[in-house]
Amino acid sequence: MTTTSIDDCRPLPVSWKECLKRGWTDIDILLVTGDAYIDHPSFGIALIGRVLEASGYRVAILPQPHYHNSDDFKKFPVPNLFCGISAGNLDSIVANYSGNGKVRNSDAYSPEGNPWRGSKRSKTERRRPDRACLIYTSLARSAYPGVPIVLGGIEASLRRFVHYDYQQHHLRASFLTDAKADLLVYGMGEKSVREIAWRCENRQELGSIAGTCQRLTDKELHAHFPDIPENSSRKFLILPSHQEISRNKKLFLDAEIEINKHAKAYSNRIILQRQQSHWLVQYPAQTPLSPDELDILYHYPYSRKPHPTARKVPAYTMIKDSITIVRGCSGNCSFCAITNHQGPAIVSRSRKSIRQECEQVSRTKDFSGTISDLGGPTANLYGTHCKIGSCKKHDCLYPKLCPNLILDEALFLKLLEDVSNIKNVKHLFISSGLRMELLLRTPKLLRALLRKHTPGSMKIAPEHTDDELLELMHKEPHTLLKAFIADCKKISRDIGRKITFTPYIITSHPGSTETHAQTLVKDINKLGLQVRKFQDFTPTPGTLSTAMYVTGISAYSKKQIPIPCNQADRNRQRRIVEQSFHTKKKGKNR
Repeated sequence: MTTTSIDDCRPLPVSWKECLKRGWTDIDILLVTGDAYIDHPSFGIALIGRVLEASGYRVAILPQPHYHNSDDFKKFPVPNLFCGISAGNLDSIVANYSGNGKVRNSDAYSPEGNPWRGSKRSKTERRRPDRACLIYTSLARSAYPGVPIVLGGIEASLRRFVHYDYQQHHLRASFLTDAKADLLVYGMGEKSVREIAWRCENRQELGSIAGTCQRLTDKELHAHFPDIPENSSRKFLILPSHQEISRNKKLFLDAEIEINKHAKAYSNRIILQRQQSHWLVQYPAQTPLSPDELDILYHYPYSRKPHPTARKVPAYTMIKDSITIVRGCSGNCSFCAITNHQGPAIVSRSRKSIRQECEQVSRTKDFSGTISDLGGPTANLYGTHCKIGSCKKHDCLYPKLCPNLILDEALFLKLLEDVSNIKNVKHLFISSGLRMELLLRTPKLLRALLRKHTPGSMKIAPEHTDDELLELMHKEPHTLLKAFIADCKKISRDIGRKITFTPYIITSHPGSTETHAQTLVKDINKLGLQVRKFQDFTPTPGTLSTAMYVTGISAYSKKQIPIPCNQADRNRQRRIVEQSFHTKKKGKNR
């Protein structure tokens, strides 16, 4: 771990002038992002930048460039190795449009939350363009002819195959082929980008790198893989082509199911999908980081602050004193892309590493005394591991807890104690989502969280209460929520503290009808819960729920299901929830 004080750490340069101040005469890698630049490990571009910097490369960041021309790109010299492109921490369509297709007037990853350059009233140009990866790649090609262009981040990762674009209501081809980039990194990418940089430095070809996708012509494909199609079933997974899926949407669901199975199994097969005149080739995923490797990522010399050009970024305010303790999610919820992007394997940081980072944060000048979160995709998956090492399903929580899943309640309790005892830490909260079925198996942890480590109300995610819908969501039946609330009420009486909950709800999920919405209201009222946060289902790329939305077919039973796809249907379901719970504001996006 670095001994440098956080307050003394410098962010990576965002201009050529800042590069010159460091005595640089050139740059090796330029990373382009649709977010304001926050030098904090919760922001993907900062983390990747520090990984490359630690490998000895000169890395500069170009945040939220103007995109009507390539002038902002040309302010930097031509990168020696490659230009990395990311839309930012969010898919650009999710950032720019609500699930109902309405233009958003705020952006948590932009200065002052303003998605527009200048005032919100002028609205001359969004800071982040729609389908940012495509726009930025075109500009980088114009500015740096011949320089390898590498796509990465959540947008590229989830749009690497044929995917649905809810703003266009259209099935699109892979962003790698549409952008005509040289390579696409999927997943978290730390190992892949180091390999890419090394190969570029040593003038080696970029093919066959784990965790990446390439686009190849027919001739190139058969030169790389002369055994196609004879040996295809063992070595290759060949998906329906873009043209075939466009003719028959059912094949879109078939493809998403195969991709999902492949990802959860960490299969070593190569995936192929025909995209117009090229083939999309996905190489096997990188192996998950070890706990030691994950620890290292969070001890690079982040300043943990916005760059001076990024003023009052709401996302930073939310996470500035939060600590990531776990990566991956084995929940596999149908509507969620976390498993697809981070992977199903759970990797936990060491207690020592987490404590050291908390100590660093506690010594910063503006620390308020509160660690706002020790979390990740699911906070209480921390410390869990598999009795038999691993399996192809990686479906540890559904339809019930896998008997091979080992929970380490004592480890989490020791971690809470470690951080709570740090000087200057007055409050320690767990603000990330928590899995109720795990909390019921760890009663001491549940009691500790409710007594001392819950910020106001506990966040839980039943998503719905109707068992038909819960099955489509790949979530546990409603009996789980009832058992959990009953346990919490008993604990509340025992510790003499009133406990409230923030249940997250999804309306208009594929399969949902007005009757389901009415069932939800009835069940939630019976439990005495108040719905404060809910959202209409958003058909984002890379999820099984989106494939069900597009096809009208269950990914599990393969039967037809109702799809509330028109706005009138969605509005009726939302009004049932709003009116019943007297919600003043419409459902907030998570």
